[in-house]
Amino acid sequence: MRKSQKVLIGVGVSVLALASVAAIAGPMLYRDFIAEPAADAPAISGSEQILGAPSGDQLDPAALAGDWSVTDGSEAGYRVDEVLNGTDVTVTGRTPKVTGTFRISEDGRTLSAATLTVDVASITTDSAPRDSYFREQALRTDTFPEATFTLTEPVTLDEVPRSGDTVQTAAVGELTIAGETRVVTAEVQLRSNGEEAEIAGTVPITFADFGVEAPSLGFVSVQPTGQVEFQLVAARD
Repeated sequence: MRKSQKVLIGVGVSVLALASVAAIAGPMLYRDFIAEPAADAPAISGSEQILGAPSGDQLDPAALAGDWSVTDGSEAGYRVDEVLNGTDVTVTGRTPKVTGTFRISEDGRTLSAATLTVDVASITTDSAPRDSYFREQALRTDTFPEATFTLTEPVTLDEVPRSGDTVQTAAVGELTIAGETRVVTAEVQLRSNGEEAEIAGTVPITFADFGVEAPSLGFVSVQPTGQVEFQLVAARD
């Protein structure tokens, strides 16, 4: 065999080997070094930059009762798991375009009404093609640009919380995505100083319940379940 043929065969084998490695390692390289890390799950930060130094005193029910509204510093979005050529990748999309209102009863420990609205057409991830599919195909945001959550059952705490204490509870309501409405339960954390509040929550969903088909494109597929997530700052009206 001529030396040139041996060289060509060697190059060909090397290319095939590299291609095999790329097919296996490529998704892991994308996950670990190229893709943006998934956003942290919603949780109360405890940061004094938001509420100031908490006093630790029990809050005055009169200071909590009334109407509250979502303010700047809030965000909402989704979390899904993808399988890219056999490699698990967690993807999060976020938007700061969230509005909402809450009403606290006179006892200071009952949430009697709440509504959240998210501009889903503005949710972005680290991938423009993914965002395009999300808007145009999955959620059809040209027809359904918003998602909403409306509380359907009052939420009553055992007692009026102390300033800065984090409280965990659950909120039942109607979630509307892509024109479909389902009853869901949101797991919620909250804390307040009587003037402002932090609220963090997650809602597990199955996409098919909302008429959304999780894409499967051969090399990448999205799991059929995911989470709606929100991290909010609210202030008294």
